Amino acid sequence: MAVPKKRHSKSKVGRRRQHIFLKKPTLSKCPKCANFVLPHTLCSFCGYYKGKEVIDVLGKMDKKERKQREKDMKVKDKTEEGTKKKRSLSWKELSKRQ
Repeated sequence: MAVPKKRHSKSKVGRRRQHIFLKKPTLSKCPKCANFVLPHTLCSFCGYYKGKEVIDVLGKMDKKERKQREKDMKVKDKTEEGTKKKRSLSWKELSKRQ
């Protein structure tokens, strides 16, 4: 059986292993609840996939959890509405003096 003639230095081993590392997962935002999810998977928070409800997440929870989740979803909807209302002004609106 072949045996290496010399010991590999730390730098030699490091150069060989430079491509072996953990990569960040690519996440996308759920269009319904704006939580981060893996692409091509349904959202575990709201149960939607591609704009359609796949599973009823709230139906599987007990009463206390359901109320808390509904409250969280309402808060997120309100914050989204607030950000959507902020839009860029057109040139006509910019030219008006106030």
